[in-house]
Amino acid sequence: MRAEYGSLNRVEMSIWECCELLNEFRDESDPDLDEPQIEHLLQTAEAIRKDYPNEDWLHLTGLIHDLGKVLLHHSFGALPQWAVVGDTFPVGCAFDESIVHHKYFKENPDYNNPAYNTKLGIYSKGCGLDNVLMSWGHDDYMYLVAKESKTTLPSAALFIIRYHSFYPLHKSGAYTHLMNEEDKENLKWLHIFNKYDLYSKSKVRIDVEKVKPYYLSLIEKYFPSKLKW
Repeated sequence: MRAEYGSLNRVEMSIWECCELLNEFRDESDPDLDEPQIEHLLQTAEAIRKDYPNEDWLHLTGLIHDLGKVLLHHSFGALPQWAVVGDTFPVGCAFDESIVHHKYFKENPDYNNPAYNTKLGIYSKGCGLDNVLMSWGHDDYMYLVAKESKTTLPSAALFIIRYHSFYPLHKSGAYTHLMNEEDKENLKWLHIFNKYDLYSKSKVRIDVEKVKPYYLSLIEKYFPSKLKW
């Protein structure tokens, strides 16, 4: 799946066009969210904007962090929700007990494979999360799209996009032995972001047309007009 979708050869479209596609979906893995995805994106971004008015890159990160969920759309093959959303974790090393539904990993051949079931597995201490293979999901997909677009967003933004569903790390403190110094700095921003991702959800609707010009200006600042998806 990573090889298939990582080729980014399905469509070319803008960031905002992708936001609009997400209007058709609701994340079944999120019990706190009944609104279309674009509502969550804008609520997250606007809450960050209120508290961090000078960090425009973080506002935009709030808007785009979940755009990888476009994999649910029929033009991307209508992948099932289990293949797109939910918590992520490293593969190639032991499954930490903080991973949701950890007990089911006992059915995975890697669980008893001595090459993969140790704390480090195939990795080395402090190797950096860039060198760690994560379970596939919308996080990694949007990270690939952003990276290949040559975005000028800072590394902290890409870190947030790639690891915001990596709850064993930023909620439970697992896998920190794989992090390098840049990861540790970026994790501080992910902790800041996470509270807005989780706790900015509200029944109060965002006036999309009112805020759209601001976010279009940020998209223009940090991204090309069209991206490969």
